[in-house]
This record gives sequence, C-alpha cells and structure tokens, in this order.
Amino acid sequence: MIDNSTLVLFGARGNLAKVKLIPGLFHLDQAGKLPKNMKILSVGRQEVDESEWHSNIKQMLDEKFKSYDENVYERFIKRNHYHANLPDDPEAFIKFAKRLGDKDVFPQNLAFFLSVRPSDFALIVKQLSEVDLLNESEYWRRVLIEKPFGTCLKSAIELQTSIEEHLKEDQIYRIDHYLGKFSLQNIMTTRFKNGVLEPLWSSEHIEQIQITNHETLGVGDRTVFYEATGALRDMIQSHLLQMLALVTMEKPNSMSPEDVRLEKIKLLESIEAIPLDRIKNFAFRGQYAAGELNGKTIKGYLDEVEKPDSVVETYAAIKLFINNSRWNKVPIYLRTAKRLYENSTSISVKFKNHENWLTINIQPNESTSFEITTLQPGLDMNEFRQTVLNGNNRIEGDETIDAYETLMLDLLSGDQSKFLHIDEVKAAWKLVDPIIDYWSKDKSQPTQYQPGEFDPEESKVIFEDEGQFWKK
Repeated sequence: MIDNSTLVLFGARGNLAKVKLIPGLFHLDQAGKLPKNMKILSVGRQEVDESEWHSNIKQMLDEKFKSYDENVYERFIKRNHYHANLPDDPEAFIKFAKRLGDKDVFPQNLAFFLSVRPSDFALIVKQLSEVDLLNESEYWRRVLIEKPFGTCLKSAIELQTSIEEHLKEDQIYRIDHYLGKFSLQNIMTTRFKNGVLEPLWSSEHIEQIQITNHETLGVGDRTVFYEATGALRDMIQSHLLQMLALVTMEKPNSMSPEDVRLEKIKLLESIEAIPLDRIKNFAFRGQYAAGELNGKTIKGYLDEVEKPDSVVETYAAIKLFINNSRWNKVPIYLRTAKRLYENSTSISVKFKNHENWLTINIQPNESTSFEITTLQPGLDMNEFRQTVLNGNNRIEGDETIDAYETLMLDLLSGDQSKFLHIDEVKAAWKLVDPIIDYWSKDKSQPTQYQPGEFDPEESKVIFEDEGQFWKK
C-alpha cells in the first residue's frame, strides 16, 4: 500500500516530464494506483501561474492520449501544483521549504524526482538538506536520481560522497529506466518459475550468451552529449550490464528488494576484468559512415558532430567472463549500436553441441522463442531444419505500463529492487573504465560501417570460436 505523499518533480518543464512523467502519473491515477490525497508539486526555474500550469498539463495529456475520463482529469488537476524555484533568488529553497511545509496542502512524506542535469544532482540534495527537507524523524524522505550516476568510477564515488552526507542509502533511488520495463522484470520469472530451465542454466549446457541493443536511429540532436559519452558509457555500462545481471545471477533467497539487489551485486562483482594486453580480442568499436537507410540519405557520425578526428564509438561490443562455478568459461557478449538494420533489444542463449537458441526479446516484440532442430517432411529422412517455438509475453488486451510509471510507483511505495545500489554502480564502472581509458588514448579511427547493415564483420574479432556469429 502506498502512503499519502507528495511527489516533487524537479525539472518539470523539461522533455522527460512532459513526455513521460506527467502523462505517466495521469495514467497511474486513471488506473487507481495513486492514494486519494497524494499531491504532485512541479518545480521549474520560471514563474508560471498555476492556472497556466494546469493548461500546460492538459496540453501534455491531449498530446499523449486520444481520449480520457474527464472525472479522472479533474481529480488529477487538483493534485497538481507548481512552484518556481528562481535560480537568481538566494532564498529560493527557503521559500520552497515553506511552501512544501504547508501540511494542509502537502502530505509530508516527500519523494523528490530529480529530472535535472547530472551536474545539479549533488547541489540540489545539499540545498534540500539545508532547509531540512531530507529529515526522516517524522516522515519518510526519498530522492530519485536520473541516469547517469557519474561518468566514470572516480566521478561516481565523488557524487556518492557528496550526497551521502545528507542521505542514507535507503533514501537514494538511482534510476535505470530499463529496469522498469515489464519484459526485463519478466526475465526473473522466466528463469526462476520454470523448473525446466534451472538444470540447464550453467556452463555445463550453455555455450555463450549474447545481450544486444540495436537502433536504426543516429545520434540526432544529441551530438554534444554523445561525443562526451559514446555507446559504451551510454548503453553497456548501465542497461546491458543490468540485463546481464538478471540473466546470470543466482536465485535470491526471496524476491525482496534487498535480496534481489544482493544477488545482482554479487554477480557484477564476480565479472573478470578485461585483460588490457589482449583488449582487441575483448572489445571492439565502430562508427557509422554516410550511406542510405530505408531510402533516405544518412550523414556519417563524423559529419554530424563536425569533428573529423573523433574516435567516439557508435558501435561497441565487449566480451566478458564471470568468475564463478555456474558460468566458468562461458563467454558473454554485449553489443550496442546506432544506425544498424533494426531496432531491437534481446538476450540470446546458445546451448552446447546443438543449434538450440533461447531468445528473450525485450523490445519491440516482447516474446520468448526457442529454436529446435526438427526433421523436414519428405522422402529424405536425413534433412533437418530449425523450427522456432515462439511465445508472446504480451497478448491482446494486456495492460501497457511505461517503465517510468512502474518506477514512480516503486519510489512512492519504497521498493528499491528496480533501482541501483551504489555497489552495482561501482562494479559497472570498474568494468568499463579501463576500456574507455584505452579507447580514449588510442587515436586510430574506429571501424566504419554502413547504415542499415548487419554488425560489422570486423566485430567478430572478439568471438572465442570461429564458428560463432552474431544472433539476429
């Protein structure tokens, strides 16, 4: 059960709030998931009249939904308030605390969602603490911090040091929105609720695992961000390593947030460091070149960022090994790319000695498929073919919940199982930092690949066996 509380949205006039957060909260209200007296206080850096803010909310909902219940809309509008935290006002947070401290309007269990620039995380936490808004002597207080949590291990530790002066670990909700996806949470159900899989889920039967994220899109208007980030930081350090943890961790003692996070931490900390003297057999990078995709002329990455000597990767693939008895010597391949032939996120498990693949599709089609060898009908009884047994994880009539909706509910209910513990963050940065450092010093041009093609042939350099291939 969720307590009556106030959800405070910092960055409420930004794109995330407009597209995801406020429409998501309305959807939760429509589904009857929000407590009767819960309030939402949106915080922005500009003065906005409350009636104008309500008009803005209506525009957001009209853009998101074809139709909605007017009674729910009226209820939702009454929940919503706006506060201007003016950046040039030295007493801004004092005024903010006074407004929020009105118990007749705002329930005093407070959840702060920081949809702001990463450089502002520590400062806002400090300012909230200075006006006593993080004090839990009477009510709970929680802070949700958007990705990324640091840009390397050193910066992550520095950020953690700053915020833990004011917050306990159980007050900090580090978001990775992938963990809110239904299909990702379904991985644990698929593994632990189906007894047929557990006896096969080890190095004795599994040859390799591939975790994939591909996009047809390029970097678009995010050139500055991407030039400072790259594919490895953007996707592998966070989303794909979390997928790896869910696929390979041991079964938790219970499904409590504490037990689930404990097993993920243990798994991530058991991944072997990539040997830098053989890094080219463990990590590969590429950049999309100019070309055509779906009949459209596409600029190359170097043209988009207007930096002809950039070595930032738009394709990254790495090979990892887990140092425990279950996964001894099983290669796990993680790959992510922009401007490839399709949009897809999936986990593919290859079993030994046969062409049997188990594939869990995360998006766009939420499904689980299993490839088996069958006899081909006909006079020749020695002709075989691969048959795909496909099961949809989502069928017509199923409820669709956005990942951010799930995570906001978990924030309000105090469930941290889908949020990152600081030890998970540290373990992930420890793994990718040496690769990032090596690539930043290696000024040789990443392999160029054509838009809309399959994975670059050169990326196979990281495979353990010549017969291995990237699973479509």
